Amino acid sequence: MPAADRRRRAPLRAETHELAQSRLVIVPPFAAGDRLDGFLQRHGGESERSRSEWQRLIGLEAVLLNGYVTRPSERVATGDRVSIAVAVVSRPASVPPEDEVAFTVVFEDPAMIVVDKPAGLVVHPAPGNERGTLVNGLVARFPELQSPQGDLRPGIVHRLDKDTSGLLVIGRTVSAVADLQRQMQSRLTEKRYWVLVRGGIDEEEGVIDRPIGRDLRNRQRMAIRADGRSAQTHFWVRERFSGWTLVEALLLTGRTHQLRVHFASIGSPVAGDTTYGRGDALPGLRRQFLHAYLLRLRSPHDGQEHTFTAELAAELQSVLSRLRGSFA
Repeated sequence: MPAADRRRRAPLRAETHELAQSRLVIVPPFAAGDRLDGFLQRHGGESERSRSEWQRLIGLEAVLLNGYVTRPSERVATGDRVSIAVAVVSRPASVPPEDEVAFTVVFEDPAMIVVDKPAGLVVHPAPGNERGTLVNGLVARFPELQSPQGDLRPGIVHRLDKDTSGLLVIGRTVSAVADLQRQMQSRLTEKRYWVLVRGGIDEEEGVIDRPIGRDLRNRQRMAIRADGRSAQTHFWVRERFSGWTLVEALLLTGRTHQLRVHFASIGSPVAGDTTYGRGDALPGLRRQFLHAYLLRLRSPHDGQEHTFTAELAAELQSVLSRLRGSFA
């Protein structure tokens, strides 16, 4: 059985497809471990399609992996069956601009835009959630980001969870996106977070080094898995309260839900996290206590290094003020 057949995936939504005609591609041994979008760009049989176009088609659920909806970043295995719908129900070829989407532009130059994303804002559109995202707001303010291929993630280099606030960088050109991604993959960037976690942590400083992969029982979650991708988080304890600890965390890798999974794995889940923790109630806390407060990188425009910071979101500052008052 192909490895991907054992993964649980979201069921196919029939209304998004016309699957009377489809083309099947079987993953050969030499392509095992490739990302799905990269595999299709190289072996999908349609050389004119760019990687971003394959990402768009995967997002539209026109590509299925072993009969299930998946993501561009999914890794393929030998023998996996990739079906490509020939006829797809039409969808908008561009992201609808929305001026009312609220976010703060921290910096911009010809190559990149740095924004401070508020909690509650989804980064990019996805099937069933095409409006009201950061990308909708970005293409309204920066029309050049709009992708002629209908890419639903134009310029997006990395993401923050919906309920995580803080700094994000967006590439303004294809070459800028590639440069920023290379910096992140080569660990030439720095991303630091403020995190409030449940319980006490004995060490003043430490590194959590535990591989992360898709949870086999629930594909909406990630989990610590021996066969997962390498993941490391460096952290420092900055303040202690009765039952809670404020931590500064440096991402050494960038896995999905990395901070939430790592801190839950050491018995200190992120405050307010209902997926990997109990969602323990704290006065004034209505989401997970995660804030990306520092981002350091070089601009692809001129090679200049920049360090950006974003103040802790107001509702999180209030939570800390109450804890300091209660346990002073």
